[in-house]
Amino acid sequence: MTSVTRPAKTPSTVGVIACGAIARELTALAQLNNWNQLKLHCLPAELHNHPDDIPASVANKLLELGDRYEHLFVAYADCGTGGRLDAVLQDHGVARLPGAHCYEFFSSKALFDRLMEEEPGTFFLTDFLVRHFDRLVIKGLGLDRYPQLLEQFFGHYQRVVYLAQTEDDKLLAQAQACAHRLDLKFSYQFTGYRNLQAGLDQLEVLQWQN
Repeated sequence: MTSVTRPAKTPSTVGVIACGAIARELTALAQLNNWNQLKLHCLPAELHNHPDDIPASVANKLLELGDRYEHLFVAYADCGTGGRLDAVLQDHGVARLPGAHCYEFFSSKALFDRLMEEEPGTFFLTDFLVRHFDRLVIKGLGLDRYPQLLEQFFGHYQRVVYLAQTEDDKLLAQAQACAHRLDLKFSYQFTGYRNLQAGLDQLEVLQWQN
């Protein structure tokens, strides 16, 4: 009978199953804080447009990595899964970032709630979505092939709010252009990384490394 050799666990590292849409921010925070023991395993950012596929994708990755790390956590919020991601994580005893979605953990719940109270018809952009607007929004929703769908997808929106993680004039100009393409008003909020870091601190990432 052929024996199966399982990869050795690495007790000093923390495996992070992350949404590809926040990989840049997680990498930046790891560098800023010298979190050298964090090892990212990113799922495709396209899942941002297909939340029904997130729970199964995370579950598969948890099974794949379960023998490699003493600690795992998931760098997703609920992200439109309606609690199904939490059910997967409960089965595996793994925590995730707090909040309903990336817009909330970038901006904070208080700011997000205030923005939505001001204008319920708000479409949010992050640095990642600005960089990949054509691929994820225009082409992802088929608007390049069927521009008449713009009204169907965005007719109930009134404005775009760009939640900026970095102060970048080029990205700001691109975000304004995105709002123009959607024929929506534009607003800007700088968030930085502080709320994402607070979410990581809450998950005791630093304590896991000690």
